[in-house]
Amino acid sequence: MKWKTRVTEIFNIKYPIVQGGLAHLAYAELAAAVSNAGGLGQVTAMSLATPDELRNEIEKVRTLTNNPFGVNFAIGGGRRPYEEMVKVAVEEKVPAISVTGGNPQGVLDLVKGHDIKTLVLVAARRQAEKAEELGADAVMVVGQEGGGHIGRADTSTMVLTPQVVDHVKIPVLASGGIVDGRGLMAALSLGADGIEMGTRFIATEECVHAHSSYKQAILEADEHATTVIKRSIGAPARALKNEWTEEILTIEKNQQGYESIKNHISGEANKRFIHQGNENKGFGWAGQGAASINDVPPVAVLMERIIEEAELIRKNWSS
Repeated sequence: MKWKTRVTEIFNIKYPIVQGGLAHLAYAELAAAVSNAGGLGQVTAMSLATPDELRNEIEKVRTLTNNPFGVNFAIGGGRRPYEEMVKVAVEEKVPAISVTGGNPQGVLDLVKGHDIKTLVLVAARRQAEKAEELGADAVMVVGQEGGGHIGRADTSTMVLTPQVVDHVKIPVLASGGIVDGRGLMAALSLGADGIEMGTRFIATEECVHAHSSYKQAILEADEHATTVIKRSIGAPARALKNEWTEEILTIEKNQQGYESIKNHISGEANKRFIHQGNENKGFGWAGQGAASINDVPPVAVLMERIIEEAELIRKNWSS
């Protein structure tokens, strides 16, 4: 079957599947594997220390794939300035750029006039409308099921996706709780033109920066295995439950403010779990879809499985 949607046409990919930005995890090996398998792989820019490191990572992707790929810019949470990093992506003429976690205008302005397609992650209808006004080529809609940063309202992917589809003209990708062909078909039935997946791509062989303990925690997850931290500071985000997230929630319950939890929610605390496997001294992002993840396959096998499952559903529907 052909998988032609506006997303596949705009981003020149075989399947309407985009890999999430995945801070500290989305590097050349994973991005290239997803792109080689027919999706749109991405490199995480702001997890790299310097513009030169980003340039090197982009060059590495190009040694591993001839297919389109993207560079993700997570710009929220008071991170360092991103302008020089975006300039590198523009100079390298990357096929696509995505923006997550903040007001996308600055990034989109830097990309204007260049032959680079743009995606913006949103968690509300108004955010999607604004991204369209700013010139984004597509929006990725994340519901409260998603891993990492989510919207302040507890709106599910099932509810939010058709709301956005009905109010913007640009293509919409559904994100949050999607890990298989069933999720892909559900998204398409809601009017989306594709999906973005994050947690599912962590549990793959090519996500080489993810520690085996982190992947194992995802495999062992059930529908109760995640929790939302950082609500008290207005930046809710979903992570795997462990001793560390319980400490964070206790501090938040006592309303001790950002200064009291900043070390608990830092990038270093994140990496202690996801890179070093020390789950009691750090945290790892994951969406509720982890409950349906049961193995760590090569990306190519995963993508083939998703498409086969989706095509079987299409066949059953047609009969």
